[in-house]
Amino acid sequence: MKNQVIRNWLTFLLVIADAVMISAGFSAAYWIRATVPFPNKLSESAQFGTINNLLIISVILILFTLFLNRQYYIPRAVSRVDQFYAVVFSVSLGVLLGLAFTVLIFSTDFEIPRAMIIYAWVLSILFITIGRTLVSALRMQLRKRGVGRDRVIIVGAGEMARVVVQRILWSPQLGYEVLGVVAAGEEEDDIVDSDGMLAGVKIIGQVFELPEILDSEDVDEVIIAIPERGHREAVKIIAMCERGEVSIKVFPDIFQMVATQPTIDDLGGLPLLSVRDYAMRGYLLLIKRIVDFVLSFLILIFFSPLILLVALAIRVESPGSVFFVQERMGLDGKPFKILKFRSMRNDSEKAGPGWTVSDDPRQTRLGKWLRRLDIDEWPQLINVLLGEMSLVGPRPEQPYYVEQFRNSVPRYMDRHRAKAGMTGWAQVNGLRGDTSIGERTKFDLWYIENWSLLLDLKIVVRTIWQNLFGKDPTLFE
Repeated sequence: MKNQVIRNWLTFLLVIADAVMISAGFSAAYWIRATVPFPNKLSESAQFGTINNLLIISVILILFTLFLNRQYYIPRAVSRVDQFYAVVFSVSLGVLLGLAFTVLIFSTDFEIPRAMIIYAWVLSILFITIGRTLVSALRMQLRKRGVGRDRVIIVGAGEMARVVVQRILWSPQLGYEVLGVVAAGEEEDDIVDSDGMLAGVKIIGQVFELPEILDSEDVDEVIIAIPERGHREAVKIIAMCERGEVSIKVFPDIFQMVATQPTIDDLGGLPLLSVRDYAMRGYLLLIKRIVDFVLSFLILIFFSPLILLVALAIRVESPGSVFFVQERMGLDGKPFKILKFRSMRNDSEKAGPGWTVSDDPRQTRLGKWLRRLDIDEWPQLINVLLGEMSLVGPRPEQPYYVEQFRNSVPRYMDRHRAKAGMTGWAQVNGLRGDTSIGERTKFDLWYIENWSLLLDLKIVVRTIWQNLFGKDPTLFE
């Protein structure tokens, strides 16, 4: 109940902040229009007192549009890019509706400055974004200090449960307090250490004890992380939780990850459930290719002096080629030569291919810095320009590893239905380098089946943010 009161107050604060920021945006827009006589001097009929009607109607309609767009439902973690998209849409629609209603009701009373409407639209988007960022920062700080945290237990002691526990522990701003882990009963799947802990969290019981645990502990939420057990086991556990007033969340299995947006198709009158539909097809592929070509060309031109300096520094520091060229598997499983700045010694692969790990001893001093900022990846812009890669897509692997993974990871080869990318959905979610191939594949398939230009933009922005401010994928949530 206490947490719900805090959430209600934070939602109320968000509504007030939006209303204040919209009013500030319209006021600043009027001041700019009155101060700058462009395209002409503001008329007497468009004085600020008469603009109040437009302001009041616009504030109400923009707030209403934000509400319909679920912007006053505060999720545990929200992407700032997604939130910005929603703000742009809501303000645009709200301003247009506000203008229409104002003209309909007050058209004979005053003139509406068109330039001011454009200023108000831009400034409202900017101010609302700033206000929401401040409210979000306040909410995260409260959660980090233990205010409004939800007490959660994790059901499962396998690999997926460990991933969930680690993400919660690494992300205090999510607002969770982990009470413990409930083992699911199949010891062969458990990865509990000798001290009876999972990722540093204690095991507080077995799954058959779950009803008693919910009665004895003040639990707000249960996360079921046993995707390897199947739906039947998950349903049994959900039934055990029904006697307690707790929220229940289930970590999805591979099928659920793939069937994120199932649709109903028709086969001569027979309904078919579509669980796999590739978004990148037809003219959309042409649009993605044009964006890749234009952006890679402009970036290469703009950063060419810095690229030359990096190449010179590599040449001076250690003997060998400036570039590292390696065969990778791309679109439709076709091999291509990927380009990177050389960040390791020239003989780093004399014993055969191997994963790069943190603090790899094969790295040069300059190479370690290049890899930390991902500058070693910049030559791949040439691959993008030539059409061998895309700016965003599944990261390409060496053919040696592809042959291994295709036999052990479900649907692994489906990753190659899209061009390999310089960055991808898996990478911005923390799955980089020597991490689980199965989990990376899930994220890559989700990206392929849910692709859009806005999703690509989101991934690019998050990649830049993480390179500048840290590798933690939750930093941009």
